[in-house]
Amino acid sequence: MMKQHMTALTTNNDTMGAATTTTTTMNDESAASDDSFSWSALTVLQAVALFVAASFAEIGGGWLVWKAIREKKPYWWAILGSLVLVVYGFIPTLQPTDSFGRIYAVYGGFFIVMSFLAGWWWDGDRPDIGDVVGGLVSLVGVCLIMFWPRGKQ
Repeated sequence: MMKQHMTALTTNNDTMGAATTTTTTMNDESAASDDSFSWSALTVLQAVALFVAASFAEIGGGWLVWKAIREKKPYWWAILGSLVLVVYGFIPTLQPTDSFGRIYAVYGGFFIVMSFLAGWWWDGDRPDIGDVVGGLVSLVGVCLIMFWPRGKQ
């Protein structure tokens, strides 16, 4: 059975100095999960591989639907693409850390870079220098988010 705890957050919301308290309920496992988690070479490799797999599933599924609708490919391309998108929805749950928001934020950076690469590989849309620089900036940013050392705050 999961234990729950209450967290009170006090904020000063008006000019007269009155404070309001907001209480949220979290289960103890998710509250401590990122604080007790530590990265190893294997978990970093696992996380990156899952981001790449999620990218292929989301971009590939979307590409199949795009081709079926926009370029009149067979209808089954859209059905197959939709099924691939359903599979994509499950891939992030395999990540080694439990921070939903952080996982999806970091995935966004991988999605940017993988979208450029997929467009290049599948449609011949070669990224320009702005795409490359922007993609690198996004990857640096999301790596900071994902791998920043966190402890008790």
